[in-house]
Amino acid sequence: MGIVIANIIAIYRRELQSYFISPLAYGIASVFWFLAGLFFVMILLGPEGILVTVSSYDLQGQQFGVQPPIIDVPYEFVRAFLDRMGWLMLFILPILSMGLYAEERKRGTLELLATSPVTNWAVAVGKLLGVLTFFVTMILPLLGFEAIALSSSNPPISPTIPLLGHLGLLLFAAAILSLGMFISSLTDSTILSAVLTFGVVILLLFIDLIAKSIPGPIGEAVSHLSLLKHYNTLIQGIFDTSALILFASYIILGIFLTAQSIDALRFQRQ
Repeated sequence: MGIVIANIIAIYRRELQSYFISPLAYGIASVFWFLAGLFFVMILLGPEGILVTVSSYDLQGQQFGVQPPIIDVPYEFVRAFLDRMGWLMLFILPILSMGLYAEERKRGTLELLATSPVTNWAVAVGKLLGVLTFFVTMILPLLGFEAIALSSSNPPISPTIPLLGHLGLLLFAAAILSLGMFISSLTDSTILSAVLTFGVVILLLFIDLIAKSIPGPIGEAVSHLSLLKHYNTLIQGIFDTSALILFASYIILGIFLTAQSIDALRFQRQ
């Protein structure tokens, strides 16, 4: 067991280092920070932002002598911001995961990796942890901005809501990256890997719409496979064990399929 953990850590450090020395990774992070910052400002201070909307309701209430609608500003801000982050990750994460194995195939090092003493499971877990850690470093500055914005709320927001929301964000990202890792192991084209991952994620986001056309318990079962449905549950501050199980299932499935894909390559080489 200790050898397996050591192998995972070695792969993890190698993968994480490759991101921090990659100009493409910094370019992706720059685009992500720009768009996320833009969403942050527009949601909070934009012409149709939360603060402007609340001020407009208060002004109308004073002018017409009516009680303005009660809006939980911190909650609405966290929910709206994490909703935009979910859509932004739909485009960012396939690009982050596209080179996990495709680059190894292109450089010819995947065969060496497949025939090495390191188990395929250890390689897949190490690679997934590496890209997930890089994603976490991308969202850390945003957490600081959120903390500053929420620190001035009165009464303060319940910590359960942002904690569950960001847990959902992390699990959502891990699920997409895990599936993207499997797709990356099937091709040596990073572009094709990103496109296929994007297509699969789109399908899993809107599979509940497809399920509505399927009658009976089969349709209900298919609807539970939707990533978007369960992500929205968590960012609303609702603790749902089925959402946690679903995301964990997607993560494990991606790792399992990746290991099987590399096993198939090893069998071909033998």
